[in-house]
Amino acid sequence: MSAIKKALSQLLVELPEKVTLVAVSKTKPATAIVEAYSYGQRDFGENKVQELVEKWETLPKDINWHMIGHLQRNKVKYIAPFVHLIHGIDSLRLLEEVNKQGAKIGRKIAVLLQVHIAEEETKFGLDTSELETIFSLLHTLNHVEVKGLMGMATFTSNQDQIRSEFNHLKKLFDSFQSSFSPPPILSMGMSGDYQIALEEGSTLIRIGSSLFGSR
Repeated sequence: MSAIKKALSQLLVELPEKVTLVAVSKTKPATAIVEAYSYGQRDFGENKVQELVEKWETLPKDINWHMIGHLQRNKVKYIAPFVHLIHGIDSLRLLEEVNKQGAKIGRKIAVLLQVHIAEEETKFGLDTSELETIFSLLHTLNHVEVKGLMGMATFTSNQDQIRSEFNHLKKLFDSFQSSFSPPPILSMGMSGDYQIALEEGSTLIRIGSSLFGSR
């Protein structure tokens, strides 16, 4: 059994029902994606627009491509026609740009709003008041579909801190849940902390190194 098949099988056994596994394929060759695809994996995540477009052009068209990196407004147009889910909406201006590009092609684009839950200043994300502003304006944005929230915990070995940050995000998610398009998505958890994220209610985890090996 190949390393990818073994890792994928183990992950799928751990996942509760209705939790989505996004295989983080950034920097990985198409051959690795094709191998995971051959074992049934359909959701893949990329963090650079150019790499995402190149892979979309050459790989099977039933792959669900997730844009998981920081997205610049001037690059939305390149992924708008095909992206399955944009994870990192971290400003109203970016959401408005996604809506604008969706309107141009007559497509409703699914997104997650990124919440800043970590201690690190380097992580992007919205605060509660910015979330409330976005939800108050959603009725004016007809070409975006807000599916839920996502957040990344602090990079630390302190599991209590990670759990506290995920718990905070889950409470926010619950408080806004009536505003999300069904089925609502709570994206939290990566290779180092996904087990805690699952315990705290995550419905989507993003796994790279645990699946494809370290970069």
